[in-house]
Amino acid sequence: MKITPYLTFDGQARDAFTLYQKVLGGTLEMMTFAQAPESEHFPAEHRERIMHVCLNLGNYQLMASDTMPGDAACGGGPYEGIKGCSISLHPKSVAEGERVFNGLAEGGQVVMPLEKTFWAERFGMFVDRFGVSWMVNCGHDAPV
Repeated sequence: MKITPYLTFDGQARDAFTLYQKVLGGTLEMMTFAQAPESEHFPAEHRERIMHVCLNLGNYQLMASDTMPGDAACGGGPYEGIKGCSISLHPKSVAEGERVFNGLAEGGQVVMPLEKTFWAERFGMFVDRFGVSWMVNCGHDAPV
């Protein structure tokens, strides 16, 4: 079984995934509501929102979409942001961990700086500027 995180945004999916690809690499597939069959059924002011985006990173994927106002994905009411989960990254080296941490945390809020812990060469947490919570964990076996 494969598990793939799927995030929901309120109009920021394009910007978020453009940053994620820039920092993490991989290939990006993106479709707007305007590109969907029968797109005329979507409100004109929301057709450029992202219906589906996928960042392919080898054997792993990160997916997302933008909500529509009143969308059931956000409880049928106003969008309240992404809550209750974090995406955990496990870079192969401390240098890669620092690059990823700094690149994704820019403009966001650092919850715990990337630093040595008893379980890892480096560990840190942040919420990016799009409201997504991340953890970066460089294990003891990660080259310094």
